[in-house]
Amino acid sequence: MFFVAGTKNTSGQGNGNERRSIYQKFREVDLLDKKKTVTALKPGEDRAILLGLGMILSAVMMYFVLGITILRSYAESMWTEEGVCVVLNSTVTADMNCSYNCGSDCWRVSKYPCLQVYVSVNNTGRVSRLSQNEETHAASTECFYVPRCQKDSSAMHTMITVIAERLKVSQQVSCFYDPSEQQETVLLTRLYDHSVVFHSLMWPSCMLIGGTLIIVMVKLTQYLSRVCEEVGKIKR
Repeated sequence: MFFVAGTKNTSGQGNGNERRSIYQKFREVDLLDKKKTVTALKPGEDRAILLGLGMILSAVMMYFVLGITILRSYAESMWTEEGVCVVLNSTVTADMNCSYNCGSDCWRVSKYPCLQVYVSVNNTGRVSRLSQNEETHAASTECFYVPRCQKDSSAMHTMITVIAERLKVSQQVSCFYDPSEQQETVLLTRLYDHSVVFHSLMWPSCMLIGGTLIIVMVKLTQYLSRVCEEVGKIKR
């Protein structure tokens, strides 16, 4: 009797030890898998954070470059109001001198016809001289268009003649003028208008938002992983 009971107790303890050892093995395998997962995720998370920081830094640099180029020119421009200009007169007055590059340390003089265009702004009776854009106005306050200087002056003359004929056909054109009337000249187009500024700022803004979202998602994933781990410890 005692022998049989002792044998039963011994077999019961053996079964219990076997169950514990099997549970410990599963437990060790589970912990090992979790460690492998954490080890695999950490380099990926670090790379994602570096990617997000790189995108944010690139966006800041692009904002800086745009701020000293396009945005500065846009903010300093006096021709802010858009109106309708009626072409009153467009004539070629005289030939203007220009210089073109003919080689290393070589510059030669050529000539292009100066086209002067006078318009009436918004039918107010205010007569102003029309320029193509800010660059043309800075290069010459007398001429509507300043072509790229080249050796063949007849080609430049033909180009100016075509522009004059088109202006005569279209009697009304949209133009930009200075509402404070500090600038008597009006512009046909602006180098940097609202659409140019919008498209210039769109790409760095997308990079900034994308980089920020990447970092936020990684931090959120890490937070949720810690919460799940804490919940798992409580259940055990």
